[in-house]
Amino acid sequence: MISRIAQQTLQELARTFKVVALTGPRQSGKTTLARYYFQDKRYVSLENPDEQAFALNDPRGFLKQFPDGAILDEVQRVPHLFSYIQQIVDEDSRKALFVLSGSNNFLLQQSITQSLAGRVGYLELLPFCYDEITSIPDSNYSTDDFLFLGGYPSIIYEQANPQLWFSAYVRTYIERDVRQLKNIKDLAQFQRFLYLCAGRIGQQINFSQLGNEIGADHNTVSSWLSILQASYVIHLVQPYYQNFNKRIVKTPKLYFYDTGLACFLLGIRQAGDLTYHAYRGALFENLVINELLKNRFNRSQLSNLYYFRDSTGNEVDVIIDEGSTLKAIELKAGSTASGSFFKNLYYWQRLTGQTNGTVLYDGHIDTLDQGEFTLQNWRVVRSL
Repeated sequence: MISRIAQQTLQELARTFKVVALTGPRQSGKTTLARYYFQDKRYVSLENPDEQAFALNDPRGFLKQFPDGAILDEVQRVPHLFSYIQQIVDEDSRKALFVLSGSNNFLLQQSITQSLAGRVGYLELLPFCYDEITSIPDSNYSTDDFLFLGGYPSIIYEQANPQLWFSAYVRTYIERDVRQLKNIKDLAQFQRFLYLCAGRIGQQINFSQLGNEIGADHNTVSSWLSILQASYVIHLVQPYYQNFNKRIVKTPKLYFYDTGLACFLLGIRQAGDLTYHAYRGALFENLVINELLKNRFNRSQLSNLYYFRDSTGNEVDVIIDEGSTLKAIELKAGSTASGSFFKNLYYWQRLTGQTNGTVLYDGHIDTLDQGEFTLQNWRVVRSL
């Protein structure tokens, strides 16, 4: 097993809360991490028809099997089980009695909020981050390799064929998870929608345009985007806006939680195809934003990432809100630095008075101070 950076946070949650909820995409390593850390607990998958039927028909009898608690995987499939878990943990002083795992964030959060609020510590586990991948022997990947392969353990650690694995992943996701979240009659139309989203990485969401391309209305597009978010396929980066005395864009940008999946949906069949690919810049931006997000999630912290854009086209790729300060970051897929890399940071500085700006690029310089700003290779993103 590859050591997960989030394990330290998991230990802290287990010492603090009676219930630990481990969420994230399918196949991101949640079950492996839970079973490794909580080796003394029984593991039950509620995707197993027999276990699911037992929990549905006799929840008290089902939970009585686990006097010392258990790992309950895909527990959102039996939502009324949460009320019975609440009664058990309220009468027991032990910490981390139950570990709840699921890949459907919306249904899991909904069930927890209704029955277990205040008793649960959350950890969102995404696919491998850069540091976890590079800890694997012989993982000397280029940037294009990172973009193409993504971070799913089956591909990185078990070296599964990306095309075969992602093909099965998409099919399973469409046929199982989407049906669970919403009874969509035309699954082929939803699948087309998923592919269209891959072509909009790093772009502001245009609901009308997306709807026109699949023959759906604004509400349907909004609903389907929510499904993709709840099942950890995409995430949205919200715009940062204050009273800057300008018209500020207030539409979120779309990104995928895994660039490997995005490459598959874009029809990219090998890492070498990315060298001159039109989407390389957008995928690079997606990769670095994911690394920033993983740094937060691995510490059980919410995202503090935004972007800035005004009506005249001035834009900063990432704004990190640190409370008292804002950190501006520009993302450049090129490997040769130029003065134009810093143009938007200077604009941000004039607008806000904030001076701590960084350019992350694909060049060979780890860190270089460029006057008021810093130029860094994207691989040191964990230090931000």
